[in-house]
Amino acid sequence: MHVLFVCTGNVCRSVIAERLTLAVAAEHGLDDLTAESAGVRALVGFPVEPLAAQTIVGLGGDANNFKARRLKPELVHRADLVLTMTDKIRDQVRDQVPEALPRTFTLLEAYRIAKVSGARSVLGLHAARDDLAYVGRENISDPVGLSPHTFTEVGDAIAEALVPLLLALHAHQHPQATIQHRGGGDGAGAQRPPLLVIPGGQAEPARNAEPPKHAESPNLSVQPMRRSVESAG
Repeated sequence: MHVLFVCTGNVCRSVIAERLTLAVAAEHGLDDLTAESAGVRALVGFPVEPLAAQTIVGLGGDANNFKARRLKPELVHRADLVLTMTDKIRDQVRDQVPEALPRTFTLLEAYRIAKVSGARSVLGLHAARDDLAYVGRENISDPVGLSPHTFTEVGDAIAEALVPLLLALHAHQHPQATIQHRGGGDGAGAQRPPLLVIPGGQAEPARNAEPPKHAESPNLSVQPMRRSVESAG
């Protein structure tokens, strides 16, 4: 599955999501899970915003070797799933590539649909979309120009929706996938925050897999994470 993440400038939110996806793929050996990102008003050629880079590292990802790029139809065409940071950006993607409607969601929208419906495929997410219409806004705000704490909150919001969503979409192949606590670091003995994903949803258990206990009340969720960026001073 190839995922395209889209935000405004392509130096913060969508990059965090892209690099977190690559970290999840590497952690679980999901060779078929790939990701890239773009911005509808991208700061073309710019590297990751420094506080966003800190957030990526804090979540276990790699912030190096990145240059922002503008959203183009060909990026949408090659994606199996398009996840945007706001509903406005989602609609802009659909305007550019109308046929991408069935595979384009906001990140929080896709997470909600998977959690409530138990959908475990992009097709399933789209099929459940109309039955689970939501009148509010499911947006992740742009942290550009704000505090380190705000970047951390944005990173956590992305991770708490994205990680379980990615693993749910691979649940038929990797039903017990869990990101383990990992050491690492910044040279000061700090550890990367754990992302302990709780399998859930209403998906059928994989073949030869033991069904989870108490499956009558499933949930797709992720335990809270420690903050990844400390406030300076």
